[in-house]
Amino acid sequence: MMIRLLFLISLFIPCFAIAQQDLNSKLNSYVAQFNKDDNEAVINLIPNKESAAWMAANIPLLDCPDSAIEQIYYFRWWSFRKHIKSTPEGTIVTEFIEPVKHAGKYNSISCALGHHVYEGRWLRETDFLKEYIDFWFYHADKDQNRPRFHQFSSWIADALLAYYKVTGDKDYVLSRLDALDKDYAVWEKERQLANGLFWQHDVKDGMEESVSGARREENMRPTINSYMYGNAKAISTIAMMAGKKKLADAYNQKADKLQHLILDSLWDKDDQFFKTKLEKGGLHPAREAIGFIPWYFNVVPDEERYSVSWSQVTDTAGFRAPWGHTTAERREPSFRTRGTGHSCEWDGAIWPFATSQTLRGMANLLSTYKHKGGIDEKDFYHEIQQYAKSHVMHGKPYIGEYQDEKNGEWLKGDHPRSKFYNHSTFADAVIQDLIGFKPLLNDGFELKPLIPQGSWSYFSLQNIPYKGKLISIFWDQKGNRYGKGKGLRVYAEGKLLAKSKKLKSLKVNIK
Repeated sequence: MMIRLLFLISLFIPCFAIAQQDLNSKLNSYVAQFNKDDNEAVINLIPNKESAAWMAANIPLLDCPDSAIEQIYYFRWWSFRKHIKSTPEGTIVTEFIEPVKHAGKYNSISCALGHHVYEGRWLRETDFLKEYIDFWFYHADKDQNRPRFHQFSSWIADALLAYYKVTGDKDYVLSRLDALDKDYAVWEKERQLANGLFWQHDVKDGMEESVSGARREENMRPTINSYMYGNAKAISTIAMMAGKKKLADAYNQKADKLQHLILDSLWDKDDQFFKTKLEKGGLHPAREAIGFIPWYFNVVPDEERYSVSWSQVTDTAGFRAPWGHTTAERREPSFRTRGTGHSCEWDGAIWPFATSQTLRGMANLLSTYKHKGGIDEKDFYHEIQQYAKSHVMHGKPYIGEYQDEKNGEWLKGDHPRSKFYNHSTFADAVIQDLIGFKPLLNDGFELKPLIPQGSWSYFSLQNIPYKGKLISIFWDQKGNRYGKGKGLRVYAEGKLLAKSKKLKSLKVNIK
């Protein structure tokens, strides 16, 4: 009698189990709308008609209750695919979908190279990234009227190590150690001062017309110095993997020295912020979003005197604005005074490039530091959700160059060159930071979700490629959505690796 009663009750309970085919159907629905809204003025390696099949075969599939984050997750993969371009010198990833005058051959630009590698490493087929990296190492500067690889600052060594942590492609990474070593030496020759710090024009940071920057002065910026620290640490790690201890020690010493200089020379103890040190002397008075970049590369010690910087993230006189995270503090007297839409101003407007960097720094702080500067997972969620919601123009998904912080207007308007602007990450922030998939050098990984407790009753991220296996993560608070029971579960190729009743950090071994 009881069995029959339970059976009758079950007839009136909807089945919420989300299978693989359901996620593919969701993906197809998103892509159909994206394709419908697009005139496809430029077609590169993968046309719109092949985009759904390419995404189904390559990207981790996301299911979550936040419609903005979910939609833009799929939109950003769809738009990233548009920039994969075949050239006579290998496959590359473009920044602008339309040709721009300041690009090198094949419309190549190195400014967002690190972002492209971080984003693309989560795809199942990543061989094109190796061709892209090799393009910059070996082809980009040939037959060019000026250097193209070093046209902009770069964190390529750090990004290449991040690529290895996901793909496990040790042979390729070790084979490029010599190129990384030579490239670092060129940066030292071109940009390192006698005091040991690196200088850069703001325009060559891709951050022209910034509050603290200049096109002629040799200012010591948190950007390039953090990048070079991250590159030195990465080269040291790769050299150790190659059994070259002497080289590893040399780069570890470079990193240690640079870390000391960043903390000693770029930290304003009165304003409690990392700032630009001017060629003419002293620190520039303005706080800018570049002051958060040291946390992207874990330059900063876990001390309260540094972490207090992050209180500016939630301060509406600091960096919090109605439409996103500004590139200069809003209390700065010269905020947004350098023109509107006529050039690329980094004096306060929202730039997704900077938002990506700030999100990673913020996630590193919350995931690995004891001193968190008074911010928590809710603040991170506010930032990434706001970032997702900012991807809009005329009511449709859109990613452009930069935005008005008050009304969300894209300051280049509906300019063809800005459409699908590939100058930032989004999927990488969802996977590594929000979901919290932390790749490691060994075969395991850590899961450190930054989803606020009680905010999501479910999510799944399925078919994450990781060192030759496909990882799937399920969180099901009630146990009725995925058919795998209540709680948090991690699988590799269908095999249960780890579980928890609560949404919390886990250490996962995939062997």
